[in-house]
Amino acid sequence: MSENKCSRRIFLMGSAAATMAGCATTRTSTVPSLKRLGYKSPNEKLNMAAIGAGGKGGGDIGQCGDLGENIIALCDPDQRQAAGSIRKFPNARLYADYREMLDKEKTLDACTISTPDHVHAVAAIDCMKRGIHVYCQKPLTRTIWEARRLTEVARETGVSTQMGNQGHSGDGVRDLCEMVWAGIAGNIREVHAWTNRPIWPQGIEGIFPDGKVGLLPEEEIPEHVDWEAWLGPMPYRPYNSAYMPFKWRGWWDFGGGALADMACHILDPANWALCLTNPDTVECLREEGNNEQTFPTKSIIRFTFPRRGSMPPLTLYWYDGDLHPPIPEGVDPAKLERRMRDGSSGSIFIGDKGVLYTGTYGGGSELVAGEHMKDFEKPQEILPRLPGGDDDVRQKIDWIRACKGGAKAGSNFEYSGPLTEWVVMGNLCLKFPQQKLFWDAEKLKFTNCPEANQWVKPHFRKGWTL
Repeated sequence: MSENKCSRRIFLMGSAAATMAGCATTRTSTVPSLKRLGYKSPNEKLNMAAIGAGGKGGGDIGQCGDLGENIIALCDPDQRQAAGSIRKFPNARLYADYREMLDKEKTLDACTISTPDHVHAVAAIDCMKRGIHVYCQKPLTRTIWEARRLTEVARETGVSTQMGNQGHSGDGVRDLCEMVWAGIAGNIREVHAWTNRPIWPQGIEGIFPDGKVGLLPEEEIPEHVDWEAWLGPMPYRPYNSAYMPFKWRGWWDFGGGALADMACHILDPANWALCLTNPDTVECLREEGNNEQTFPTKSIIRFTFPRRGSMPPLTLYWYDGDLHPPIPEGVDPAKLERRMRDGSSGSIFIGDKGVLYTGTYGGGSELVAGEHMKDFEKPQEILPRLPGGDDDVRQKIDWIRACKGGAKAGSNFEYSGPLTEWVVMGNLCLKFPQQKLFWDAEKLKFTNCPEANQWVKPHFRKGWTL
């Protein structure tokens, strides 16, 4: 491995599950895993439930059922959305409010959480404190403080966790890490990442009453929707069909826009390969259509990271709304432009000896410029590959094995929590465009902009806490 070697802590955190593929060992923790049923062998079934059983949630719990686990409960405030899961698991008990489900289902071992982002943290922490293993969709949380709390609670309780950035379980991200660590492109000093998102409404202004940015007018709540349960911890607002289903992602109270949706996928290869921790600064270089209620239609965000061991300081750029970075010197423009056009997302790593490219989920990783182009050979594999074929399935297998006593899953909260912290930090600078924000990770605060600190922690309505 070259001077771009990863620290042992980050390396092991990202690859523990792969290293232990096929193995099962007992674990100890402050709250014993499977405390209600005791240790399960790899051949025994977990009792599982879904918090959010429609859309992506239907796929998540469906895969767990297909892998042979016992699906005993489904929770969704919109049971029309959850209809597919209800048909697939007709014996599962149905709930609208996850708190009622957790109170009543005393034999639960594990739970998938695939709700809108604003419910992730409260549901995941409630599960973990009850000794229930958690698979939570990306982004892990809406806010920096919530991400920090999930990391802490996962460590305190010892339950098995996984964030739903399935590319982390794939071969492509491992190829990328090995190329970086082998020094194929030299020292990486810049990363540029892009996405065509948002593909849902953002920058919304015209539908507001009198053209003003504010709450939408009240509509009649459909019979199949439990609006109070759907709102969860967020301040009350009247129901409007512009919020759900799926359209919630563009609203500040419920989602995290294009960055939160895709960065936990697209920036995961950079996070792993370059041992990223906490940025020094973050700033919004460009935004279009941003307002108090919804995220912008386009943005460019810049993060700076300090030296990490032998790795030099890094500048990382994020482009959304179908914006793209300039083509680096030495890269065939037609080749990279085609990837930008044909692939919805991707990233490039610019080093002092070459340029690496990787796709949305780390797939198709390759050298696209540099002195090693003519004689390029993939470096020796040092990260074992996970079984399971499809990355989504691999990630569920990885987590389920951890739930049954195996090694930690690759994107466990001690890895994905810190990743989520700096990803969602990027959204805060949208509130202060053209201003560089300086971050103190230990104190969880911006040191040069007190106004920005009100967005670090969520504001919950009465009765909801972490």
